[in-house]
Amino acid sequence: MRIRKSVLSLTILAAATALAMSHHALNGTWKLLPDRSDFGGHPALRSGTVTINDREGNISISREFTFDGGNETYMENFTLDGREGSTIRNGKTFKTKAKWEHDNLMVTTDQDGVQSVEHYWLGPDGSLHLTVETPGHPPMQLEFRRK
Repeated sequence: MRIRKSVLSLTILAAATALAMSHHALNGTWKLLPDRSDFGGHPALRSGTVTINDREGNISISREFTFDGGNETYMENFTLDGREGSTIRNGKTFKTKAKWEHDNLMVTTDQDGVQSVEHYWLGPDGSLHLTVETPGHPPMQLEFRRK
């Protein structure tokens, strides 16, 4: 009976370690591949980077995108620890929360009552995929390579 408990404990520990390792695989700076992305009717992006840093449950995400056909650049930085955080930018209130669903990082943002959901995950080829779902719009599918 002790052997079974030991084996079960080791199996659970190994599974938890493997899950944590897959979470850290998203860490780093990623460069947007515009030609492999689907903007879902949103303005096209010419370039962009996403930097993810997950350390002991504290997740920071930094994004910078430049829109196609213009000189407009969008930058955003936020840090999450699993609890909902609130920020006010340009007179708008943002409430953001991140959580892991298996090896997918899910970030939910509520901006003045409109909720968007971002899903970050690694593809089989090691690329970072980001799906952004916003009510009333087709999802945006972005693909990135490690920089």
